[in-house]
Order: sequence, then C-alpha cells, then structure tokens
Amino acid sequence: MSLGVLNNMAAIYAENNVNQTQASLQNTLTQLSSGQRINSGADDAAGLSLANGLTANSTALTQSAQNASDGAGLLQTADGALSQVTNLLNRAVTLATEASNGTLNTSQLGAADAEYQNILTEIGNIGSTTNYNGNSIFTSTAVNIVVTDGTSSGTSTFADKVGVLTTASVGTTSGGGGENLSATSLTSNASASTALTDITSAISDVAYQRGTVGANVNQLTAAANVASTEQENLTSAENNVMATDYGQATSNLSKYQVLSQTGISALAQANSVQQEVLKLLQ
Repeated sequence: MSLGVLNNMAAIYAENNVNQTQASLQNTLTQLSSGQRINSGADDAAGLSLANGLTANSTALTQSAQNASDGAGLLQTADGALSQVTNLLNRAVTLATEASNGTLNTSQLGAADAEYQNILTEIGNIGSTTNYNGNSIFTSTAVNIVVTDGTSSGTSTFADKVGVLTTASVGTTSGGGGENLSATSLTSNASASTALTDITSAISDVAYQRGTVGANVNQLTAAANVASTEQENLTSAENNVMATDYGQATSNLSKYQVLSQTGISALAQANSVQQEVLKLLQ
C-alpha cells in the first residue's frame, strides 16, 4: 500500500464507524432513559404503527368498559326504584283486600281509598322523577350502550329499554305496557275487588320488568368484563412491542461504549499514520 496524504482513508473509515457507534450509543441511552424500545419512527416504523394501533384499541376498550358499567348503573337504579314500587303495591294489596270485605263502612272505605290513591301518586312520582345523570330512566326510548375496540367489526351496541312507569302503565309484559291502576279505587267492595285483581297483575308485571332489567344488567356486566380483559391483553401486547428490554439494552450499552472508545483510539491512530510521511521529507 502506497503512502499518501491526499485522502486519509483509514481515518475516514474510523470516523464513519465512530459516528455509527455514537448514534447507536445515543439510541441505547434513549431506550434506557425512556423505557421505550421505539422512540421514533426510525427505530421501528412497523412496530410503532402496530403499537399505536394497539394503544387506540386499548383506549377504546377502557372507555367501553366504563360505558357498560354506566349502563349497568342506570339499570340498577331502575331496579331499585321498581323495588320500591313493589313495596307500595304490596301495601295496596293489603288495602284492597281490606276494602273488598263487606264489614267496612263508607267512611272506612274512603280512608282506605285515600291511602291507595296516595300510593298510586307515589308510583307515578317514582316514574317521573327517577333519573340517571339528569336523564329520565322510565321511558319507552332505548338507551344505546356502545362497547367497542375502536373498529367497526369490534363494535357492539346494547339497546336497553326500561319502559315507562305511570299509574296507567305499572310494570311491563312481553307484549309491552303494564297494568293500568288512575281507573281503580277502593270506594266500594266491588271496586276494591276489581282493584285487587289489577294490583296483583301489576305486581307480576313489575316482577317481569325487574327480571328484564336484571338480565340486561348481567349482559352489560359481562360486556364490561370482556372489554377489560381484552384491554389488558392488548396492553400486554403493546408493552411487548414498545417496552425496552433492559437486559439487551444494557448489553448494547457496554458494547457501544467499548466500540466508541476503541473507535476514537483508532481514529487517533489513523490520523497519526500520515505523520510518518514527514519522516521521508527530512
């Protein structure tokens, strides 16, 4: 190999290697300090795209689990209100049974009916005032609960309808509305007997309504659990893609630190080689 000073190829090679080593060392230090294996698209473009997609899915599922829990909370509020309606109806059964007996006089029938009418008013109040987050619960409009992973194929919508609750429609049946009670009274033995039949039917209708609500609560609870489990799995997958492998990173750190030191030493040696040319000119 001839001696020359026009281009110090050994120094150029050494400098390039030192620059590459320094870049790798900087990347390793970034991974160690951030805890992330991928800190820019240049590190792993495909991996970053995958991780970002998993993050979006995970975020959607986290909120979906909350959506389902909120929906279950709304339905449980309805169930609690219907429980109170059942208690009121049971008292109404007692009054109607008492009023249907022929031993009561007109004044006593009037007193029983007055309490009965108060019960009906209270049932109507429960229907009109019970709300969740400011929204009325007892309506004929379904509440749509969305559970999704952020994709169209991974989206489920649960249309849960509690049903109306008024004195004209107490409870629900498979066919729709429940029993009509603003048309019943306890002012006579005959009307009390009729009311007793209607009240008993209303109790059955409320039980059916509570059963429907309870089934929907169980469905939403299951959906929330599934969303939470899926979110955990996606977070784990995202972590596998993004998280720094500290065993590998610390090994790389040692390697690049040694290469950096030897590269700088080699560059110094390459620069000193050309100084030998001066000896030929002496």
